[in-house]
Amino acid sequence: MSTKLAQHRLGDMLVQEGLITRDQLQKALAEARTANVRLGASLVRLDMVEENDLTRMLARHYQVPAVDLNRIDVESRILRLVPAELALKHLVIPLRRVGRKLTVAMVNPTDLGAIDDLKFATRYEIEPVVAGEHTLRQHIDRYYEDASDIGEILSDLIDEEDIEVLEDQEEEVSVQVLREQIDAAPVVKFINGLLTDAVSKGVSDIHIEPYEKEIRVRYRIDGSLQEVMKPPMKMKAALTSRIKILADLNIAERRVPQDGRIKLRMKKKVVDFRVSTLPVIFGEKIVLRILDKGNLTFDLAKFGFEPKAERDFMEAIAQPYGMVLVTGPTGSGKTTTLYSALSKVNTEEVNIMTAEDPVEYNLHGINQVLVRSEIGMSFANALRAFLRQDPNIIMVGEIRDLETGGISIKAALTGHLVLSTLHTNDAPSTVTRLIDMGLEPFNVASALSLVTAQRLVRRICTNCKEEVEYPEPWLDSARIPKDYRKRVTFYQGKGCDRCNGSGYKGRQGLYEVMAITSRVRKLIMQEAATDDLRDAAIAEGMLTLRMDGLKKVEKGITTLEEVVKETAEVV
Repeated sequence: MSTKLAQHRLGDMLVQEGLITRDQLQKALAEARTANVRLGASLVRLDMVEENDLTRMLARHYQVPAVDLNRIDVESRILRLVPAELALKHLVIPLRRVGRKLTVAMVNPTDLGAIDDLKFATRYEIEPVVAGEHTLRQHIDRYYEDASDIGEILSDLIDEEDIEVLEDQEEEVSVQVLREQIDAAPVVKFINGLLTDAVSKGVSDIHIEPYEKEIRVRYRIDGSLQEVMKPPMKMKAALTSRIKILADLNIAERRVPQDGRIKLRMKKKVVDFRVSTLPVIFGEKIVLRILDKGNLTFDLAKFGFEPKAERDFMEAIAQPYGMVLVTGPTGSGKTTTLYSALSKVNTEEVNIMTAEDPVEYNLHGINQVLVRSEIGMSFANALRAFLRQDPNIIMVGEIRDLETGGISIKAALTGHLVLSTLHTNDAPSTVTRLIDMGLEPFNVASALSLVTAQRLVRRICTNCKEEVEYPEPWLDSARIPKDYRKRVTFYQGKGCDRCNGSGYKGRQGLYEVMAITSRVRKLIMQEAATDDLRDAAIAEGMLTLRMDGLKKVEKGITTLEEVVKETAEVV
């Protein structure tokens, strides 16, 4: 329905209700056209109708609740769900969120275009309520007047005294002068609020992405990205420069990627941020990886290994020599598993050395080396140097090539415990990958002690957990065994404030632990196919990632969707 048609219809309703006369309607319509406002706002401005009477009549007509905005104080986190430009375009204000439903005050709750836009922007179901246009405009101006200064929205999240930038070294004067200029800008409050907010919410990564007409900020929470705000374009240069200065990067260089670190003291804890910049067509995309030791657990017993898998893993890292590999895609928790293994064997009797790119966490008692290929400090060169340093345990960040793999295997065969990672889909295919690199099957079989493949899935929110039934066709397509369906009760999260409406809170590891037994070792030396290795490992008690995931579903830890999404059924 066009705006003009809707206004005439509203005018007719008001005349029929006896709230205004025809003459008043014509005068109000003329004033509305001149002032470029809707009829309702024009009538209130001309004192022809009380806004409360108008709102009550609209609520009765549209059969939706009416709301008095003067009695509601909207939280800033709810306001951030609807961007300022969308609120002004459709004259809407978000009021509250319950689960997946967002209540929004509107002038015209039958405006399907506005509701569709809100659904797309917020990813929530929209529940409209009616509010008077005159009051709605006033509140949009009040709530969003500082939308250009996002720092104001975030200012309630931080105390400026709680943030301290820790300097690693003195900077040149020219950079210091530039720092003072940027420190004086409102962008400081925005950055401080953003970093503090992200740490408090358990965010793993912050993505700041420039586009042609907007900047988008997204958080990665429990493995999933979600948009949190859109700072104004005028902040782009200052925002980028501020982060680059804190990370000791070159603010004049915008054509090549750069990497750095920020160390901040927030209240009583120190948090590291790994900063990566990447030139894109509309500026520089910045990703900050949050390395918060406070959220890090190095207790392997809490990781969620099944009993046999945990026993095999513990036995492998307790050996004086051999190679233990952890595999999986980026962001699957491989480094955390390796650090946990190192912390388990970290005593004053052993010399532990690591080669990492980058060094994510500083661990006391462990000699950590940063790999820098541009100056010749590769994984292979670091490993050669390690072997002259009388090591007991060596951790290699990643086996990327034949040279690194060859030295790692030689170290494992000469009395060292070697831990490393590899990018493969599952544990058995890791063996095939090593042989494909050019390593001798005999050496691989002799050196390898254990391979662990892992994934991270989201845990069901315990606050809104409820039973759920899946349609049989979906279960068939996901290849869920029929006997399993009959005996297992499935759960999912309904969505609540604690889990931000997602139904998930926290993450859980799935583990495929393949111990290299004598039977598996013989197959490796025979260069057996991956499927044969897998069958032999399963016969000796190995759980595949899918099997381990179904056990976690059976325990009510995660949902079937998460397991199906992250694991493949072995045919």
